Amino acid sequence: DSTQGARSWKDLPGAAVKYVRRIEELVGAPVALLSTSPQRDDIIMMRDPFLD
Repeated sequence: DSTQGARSWKDLPGAAVKYVRRIEELVGAPVALLSTSPQRDDIIMMRDPFLD
């Protein structure tokens, strides 16, 4: 499924959510920003990258 246009976690398809969680597991760090298309505005801020 396409992630284009998704601007919140709830807008993502289930497969994309599983993929992101698996990447976090493999690298041992949380995802802070998630780009969902080539468009500049299609970004989900998962957490503030400048905190903690």
